[in-house]
Amino acid sequence: MAAPFTYRRLDKANAAVLLVDHQSGLCNLVGDFSPDDFKNNVIALAASARYFKLPTILTTSFENGPNGPLLPELREMFPDAPYIARPGNINAWDNEDFVRAVEATGRKQLIIAGVVTEVCVAFPALSALEAGYEVFVVADASGTFNKTTRDAAWSRMEAAGVQLMTWFGVACELHRDWRNDVEGLGRLFSNHLPAYRNLITSYNAK
Repeated sequence: MAAPFTYRRLDKANAAVLLVDHQSGLCNLVGDFSPDDFKNNVIALAASARYFKLPTILTTSFENGPNGPLLPELREMFPDAPYIARPGNINAWDNEDFVRAVEATGRKQLIIAGVVTEVCVAFPALSALEAGYEVFVVADASGTFNKTTRDAAWSRMEAAGVQLMTWFGVACELHRDWRNDVEGLGRLFSNHLPAYRNLITSYNAK
């Protein structure tokens, strides 16, 4: 018989966010989302991390080469966050400074997003699972060449035990209850979802 299911929900007291290789060059490779939608999703995830005060780690790979620099918006949002510019490691988990930064958070749930999905996201996600972490990959803030490569990466990670989520799902699971902060959560959603802005506008007009 299959083992009983355990709902391992995100906990803002035990979660950290890893933003991996959202670099200007690599973002040009993303073809499974439109450029505007993808950037909005990445910034929405980052804004969620900041709203919930989650430890956040930024990392880049070979940024002096064709991969390019980190998106400037992320540096601006997290000026004091650990920033690991990997000299060439493709798998961020192969970089000792990155792993030490993750360990220093003291958190056991890792929320990961990056470019490209089957490499920069999948490799550290699988490595973190092996190291004993719970791993949640934010599917709509991670991008790659096309649907085929994306689906292959998702299948590989899911088979290993990674939980696939969206930035909106992450925010809702962390928040738990609207009564914790209606205005703050509503503002977060309104800033990144036009339809939700309409909903909140209607709510505020009561």
